[in-house]
Amino acid sequence: MTGAPSRRRPVAAVLFDRDGTLIEDVPYNGDPTLVRLMPGAREAVALLRARGVATGVVSNQSGIGRGLLTEDQVRRVNEQVDKLLGPLGTWVFCPHGPDDGCRCRKPEPGLIVEAARRLGVAPEDCAVVGDIEADMAAARAAGAHAVLVPNAATLPAEVASEPRTAPDVLTAVRELLEEKGEKP
Repeated sequence: MTGAPSRRRPVAAVLFDRDGTLIEDVPYNGDPTLVRLMPGAREAVALLRARGVATGVVSNQSGIGRGLLTEDQVRRVNEQVDKLLGPLGTWVFCPHGPDDGCRCRKPEPGLIVEAARRLGVAPEDCAVVGDIEADMAAARAAGAHAVLVPNAATLPAEVASEPRTAPDVLTAVRELLEEKGEKP
């Protein structure tokens, strides 16, 4: 990770963005057969599981609020991800549209706070791994640590302004574990 500041306490949980971070981003995907893992995602989650670090997913799913998806379709896609990665500790998603004014939609902190609560950890003991500024802003708003893993959809300005980046999700996890004092 570039520019990684020292941590106050070791990470107790890693919360991943779903689309573009754990799986390929298929806009408004409600079809589990379209789920494809991002490179290194399986290994990253397995590594966390082996080290006893809690995992979760925090995801904006505005397609629900826009009437393009149902909550059941989102849950079926999430279940497919669990089948491919092994079960993650919690799934929290925001069904609202960008103009709904909710407190859960990233960049608001609600998803991170709720995922941490479900996992029994403090938000400041979580790291959020995502691919866009909204993920990073939500992490900071919740008091969590943020690691940007850029992809083709990540704006160059987002990469330039983010203090912590990693080239892929597996590298991000390995470096978070090293900060925890463990050899990945």
